[in-house]
Formats: sequence, C-alpha cells, structure tokens
Amino acid sequence: MIHHDCPTEMVCSQLISFDLEGNVVKNISFMGGCNGNLKAISKLVDGWTVEKIEEYLLGNTCGRRPTSCADQLAKAVRKAYEEDRLS
Repeated sequence: MIHHDCPTEMVCSQLISFDLEGNVVKNISFMGGCNGNLKAISKLVDGWTVEKIEEYLLGNTCGRRPTSCADQLAKAVRKAYEEDRLS
C-alpha cells in the first residue's frame, strides 16, 4: 500500500490524501473544503478502484468552476496510479 498526498487546483480543499493498493483506493481524506460532503464521498468510495472512481466522479463541477473536489479526487487517483506503475 502506497500513501499519496495530492494538492488540488481551483477548489476549496487544498489537499487529498489516500492510499493505493494496486488500483484500489483506501483511506481517503480531504484537507479543507465542505467537511461533511467530503467525509461522505470518502466513505462512499473507499475500496473502489481507480477506474470506478473515474467513472462516477470525473468531470463533476462545483458551481461555476470547471472542476470539483470529487473531480480532483478522480484526477489525483489516476495520476498516482500511473506514477506508481512507472516506479
């Protein structure tokens, strides 16, 4: 299991932390942002694969922003997964 801390862009949360075991994402937490909503997202997707998180969350927006904390999570887990595969 590899731990990742990923900064976010254009959203209220500043950092997303999670563990990757192969392509399975666990122990997700957000620093900042809408605390209750992000705790719920973290619980709901815990144990999901990178692909399933992308399927459900990639492209979600927040208000007028072109992204959201959920979208940032999908992007972060994909980037971390690809980086882990190369190392």
